[in-house]
Amino acid sequence: QVQLVESGGGLVQPGGSMRLSCTASRSINSFKNMGWYRQAPGKQRDLVAVITSGGSTNYADSVRGRFTISRDNAVNTVYLQMNSLKPEDTAVYYCKAEPNFVESYWGKGTPVTVSS
Repeated sequence: QVQLVESGGGLVQPGGSMRLSCTASRSINSFKNMGWYRQAPGKQRDLVAVITSGGSTNYADSVRGRFTISRDNAVNTVYLQMNSLKPEDTAVYYCKAEPNFVESYWGKGTPVTVSS
């Protein structure tokens, strides 16, 4: 089992920046993937960004160039740096851990609202 706790969400103005954190209850050093997803009201949960154990990253087209995912294995934490935020980035952001091809775990989410 892995517990994930997200933090860093809140209200930000358009054009602003925010950093989300996701801390796991055990070492993520060998985890296959760590990712961030988001779900806006009335919409499905979509991938935002993912980072592999080797440090490779992939992003949704809508955030590429604005968001950066990173991981610090020493503190079991994955980050999502979000810059140039837009109102359409408003959603609940979820962290997902995939230790291997069989297991996956979700955090409870942290809300992000981009509004003036």
